Amino acid sequence: MENQEIKILLVDDEPDILEFVGYNLKKEGYQIFTSSNGKEAIITAKEIKPHLIILDVMMPEMDGIEACKELRLINSLNETIIVFLTARSEDYSQIAGLEAGADDYIAKPVKPRILISKIKALLRRYGNSENPFPEDILTIGEITIDKERYLILKNDTEIILPKKEFELLLLLSSKPNKVFTREEIFAKVWGNDVIVGDRTIDVHIRKLREKIGIDNLKTVKGVGYKFEL
Repeated sequence: MENQEIKILLVDDEPDILEFVGYNLKKEGYQIFTSSNGKEAIITAKEIKPHLIILDVMMPEMDGIEACKELRLINSLNETIIVFLTARSEDYSQIAGLEAGADDYIAKPVKPRILISKIKALLRRYGNSENPFPEDILTIGEITIDKERYLILKNDTEIILPKKEFELLLLLSSKPNKVFTREEIFAKVWGNDVIVGDRTIDVHIRKLREKIGIDNLKTVKGVGYKFEL
């Protein structure tokens, strides 16, 4: 996909940030759209269907965390990558952003060269998710995984997961009892070119455990995770 075909939505209530980030991304040829709050961002995203959304956390009307949760419920934006811009001191924001369904976060302030590198790496993943197994539907233990609909069934109850949580579960359950190292998980779910925080996998695993209510997801200390039968 050529850069001029790629649509990026910037969401921030600070005009200086919108101008700085927008200017540097426009130089790379991307189509840039802007919103000043979460509510406006949701309306704009539905209209333009961006490939990537960059969200600030603290905004009027609706903050970035709530906006991310709403965006993740919109089927037409299932492939859209969402990344948060957070101040370095906002550890809680980074965790909350991942829990809300964001794919990654970028710490402010950020140098233009690093920002562009990060965005390019994230966009390389767009529409290019790997499936660890070919079957459309996999039943394992008490859960059924429907990869076409990004849907989990547990005892006939539907559980809808954000994209990365789903792909993580898909990977681990593709080879029950195999221990996947953290490096393998990062490479297969997030991609080798993407640099994400160390806590990213841990947050996603915790959310999976809470949402699905199974104890099959095991931590192998110092190594990684496995889906244990």
